[in-house]
Amino acid sequence: MADWRSATHADIPALFALITSAYRGESSKAGWTNEEALLGGQRTDPTMLAEMIADPQQDLLVFEEAGHMFACVAVEQRDGYGYVGMVTVRPDAQGGGWGARLLDAAEAMIRDNWALSRARMTVIEQRPELIAWYVRKGYIDTGETAPFPYGDDRFGAPKRDDLRFVILEKALA
Repeated sequence: MADWRSATHADIPALFALITSAYRGESSKAGWTNEEALLGGQRTDPTMLAEMIADPQQDLLVFEEAGHMFACVAVEQRDGYGYVGMVTVRPDAQGGGWGARLLDAAEAMIRDNWALSRARMTVIEQRPELIAWYVRKGYIDTGETAPFPYGDDRFGAPKRDDLRFVILEKALA
């Protein structure tokens, strides 16, 4: 069983490699959660990761097994809810239930550490298989959308001009 902990600045190189491998490039094609058909470029960068780790309103949970990082999830305290993002599992470990474990850990932090009763996330609308997976995990489509940050290369290089996010939410008991 993997152990999780909060990321530190020393984890940034490994986190950057993990996130890149799961979302972009050739290695991401081994998993089912990649965004390669929609976006090129980077998913995040070391500066963004450092900012997340330093922010007291956020936590980046890292999952390790036998000393090797293989998954992470970001959680952030927002006004009235906890935001879940960057759900990442190493491509060769996807499909083994780790995504559900990441969500469980993120939701527990939101509920138990921050005393918030809702988790929210954004998912690229053109990812119906991923949206359906989150729905199976108890998230509902709120009907709200948010624009994709076109022109901000920190979030990737869009390969389409119609990207936007759907907003999903889950009540936490």
